[in-house]
Amino acid sequence: MRQRTYGHLPSELNRFVGRGGELAGLMRLLESSRLVTVTGVGGVGKSRLALAAARALDGGADSGQGSAGGAQERYCDGIRLAELACVRDPALLELTLAEALGLTDHTTRPPRTVLAEHLAGRNLLLVLDGFEQLVDETADLVQELLLRSPGLRVLAAGRRPLALPGERAFPLAPMAPDEALELLVERAAEADPGFGPDAQERAALAEVCARLDGIPLAVELAAARLRVLSPAQVLTRLEDRFALLADGGARGVLPRHRTLRTAMGWSHELCTPAERLLWARLSVFAGLFELDAAEYVCAGPDLPVEGLLDLVGALLAQSLLVREETAAGVRYRMLETVRLYGAGWLESTGDARRLRRRHRDWYMGLATWCELDWFGPRQREVRSLVEAELPNLRLALECCLDDPDEAHLGQYLAGTLWFYWAGCGRLTEGRHWLDRTLEPGPSGGSGQQEGPYESSRLKALWVLGYVAALQGDAVASMSALYECREGAAQTQNAVAAAYSVHRLGCLALVSDDMTRARELLGSALEQYRAAGELNSSVLMCQVELAMALAFQGELAGAVSLCEEVREVCEERGELWTKAYALYVLAYAALDAGATPEARRLLSECVAVNHAFHDLVGLVLALELLALVTVAEGHPAEAAVLQGAAEPMWDGVGLQLFGSGYFNAPRLMCQERAGELLGADRYAAYAAEGRQLSREALVVRAQLAPGERGRGVPSPRPAGRGGLRGTRAAGRAAADQP
Repeated sequence: MRQRTYGHLPSELNRFVGRGGELAGLMRLLESSRLVTVTGVGGVGKSRLALAAARALDGGADSGQGSAGGAQERYCDGIRLAELACVRDPALLELTLAEALGLTDHTTRPPRTVLAEHLAGRNLLLVLDGFEQLVDETADLVQELLLRSPGLRVLAAGRRPLALPGERAFPLAPMAPDEALELLVERAAEADPGFGPDAQERAALAEVCARLDGIPLAVELAAARLRVLSPAQVLTRLEDRFALLADGGARGVLPRHRTLRTAMGWSHELCTPAERLLWARLSVFAGLFELDAAEYVCAGPDLPVEGLLDLVGALLAQSLLVREETAAGVRYRMLETVRLYGAGWLESTGDARRLRRRHRDWYMGLATWCELDWFGPRQREVRSLVEAELPNLRLALECCLDDPDEAHLGQYLAGTLWFYWAGCGRLTEGRHWLDRTLEPGPSGGSGQQEGPYESSRLKALWVLGYVAALQGDAVASMSALYECREGAAQTQNAVAAAYSVHRLGCLALVSDDMTRARELLGSALEQYRAAGELNSSVLMCQVELAMALAFQGELAGAVSLCEEVREVCEERGELWTKAYALYVLAYAALDAGATPEARRLLSECVAVNHAFHDLVGLVLALELLALVTVAEGHPAEAAVLQGAAEPMWDGVGLQLFGSGYFNAPRLMCQERAGELLGADRYAAYAAEGRQLSREALVVRAQLAPGERGRGVPSPRPAGRGGLRGTRAAGRAAADQP
């Protein structure tokens, strides 16, 4: 039976056993405290309990009933989980939280500012799991967010408290004997449906639980052994293991830490040599990984690739691996405690560096293929794949930066992911990695690099220029693009030269310098054709040239360019660039008075941009759709759409970098709808729109006119030439100093 997914929380892989008293106590504590941290030894079930509490509250928020009490009101803006166990770079902490909250921000504002502003007026529960490696940075961030966000509550899970004022620690003890036994029996039955212990066997299993101090992870590892061993055999082997280590435990290690380590070591010893080796090598992965990646990274003469699938199955059977279904397909992961144990063994073999490099090489290859597949029918799959593999891609980027002699690899990888940074709402993170790989010094490039790696640096430079332009940072964009253009000329790199000219044209476009934009974008297209380059970026150059033409009233030329782009995109199955072409075609259709066609084009555009988290494309399409809506005689609904789009500008940048042309449809819609509704009614409808979630807004934007019954006769016909005022307003704004 398909398991229910609670809002934005991951679904349970199996039943949450026991812990009824602890769960009720934790939920009571959350009612009175804004920061609660579940603490305890590794493997004691901190994460599982915190998520169980969050799901119970989420269920309460849906129903308004049950033990969640007032959860519906207290967490009316949702419950979100941020998994931090794989985050090692402090700079990525805030980005990870923003990702968990579903935030997309294209500006150069510090991510902490974006987080604080987003949370300031919201009632939300944020669950933080696995913060130990960044405890100080996490504590600092949580304290600031709690101070600035009165409606925020935080439920954290870690081995130690955050040590903040007002924090309530919730120490989690091991399971009670009866609960531990229930867990052991249930997990054993999951692995072997025929498992049914008699009274004597239950007594042996109860002693196993006692030996393991009721630590859930240790109990689950023991349960996996019941597929091949009897309860008495499990107990005997475990007793032998404890006797062996009774006097040899490390000094200063808490008894229950020693218990878990003993249980882990026991599982390790019961693995075959090949299983132990794979366990150690799999520890180089962060989060989820696929079988193909495991085969490439871990296989070798001592671990033949043809036997790896069976070994993965063996580790799954022993609960040392977890299998998960994701949007990108089947993935595997290790619990963090299991991974850390394996990482220790890998370090002891002296093979860790080689394995980390193989891991890096795999993900560089994956990024390369994703860049190629982005220009094709697998574009949505590529987005899901990179999303699923992001923790491993981050790890690969870190590996590149560990060695100054390999900075070019980091530049290549950060540049190759341009489609993800620019096309999937990841500008801030892309800027972080591009800056790091290009900065001079031990962690980046020299700035004067020569030789066979120059092309990697040039690619990173034009991608940085592109990202910075979309963030509204014209100075950084021009600096990177001029350096790229100069380097391309020196090395006769025609492709890099074309990209630098293209992105300078893009910068001119968003800066309202249409004459220069047309010159540069036209030149870039000629250079692309001469170099034989064709991909989504090249087609976007053609769309941007069409925008410059459209804004200057040359709609026939703009339509011709975008029809050509649409044809190529449909042949290739490309969606992202096609959405921008549809925007220009809708702009022309509205100018011609063909509002039904404009609405159809924009509805498709909105859906694609939302799917790819492209905030720039989404807000532009929504505001043009609002102008279409008022032209159709529905000013109230237009005001709702305008109000809903308004908060998005905070994430895009103030009025799209001050562009008069891009902002003119919004200003015209406000004027027309305001005249028809009156200032007070317009403001009320706009306020209603500001309360819509992005998902609700996208659904609403695709409704047919009049479905909400807010038609108001328009005194102006929506005939041909309806966008002439838009172009005039754009020119006027562009002429302002």
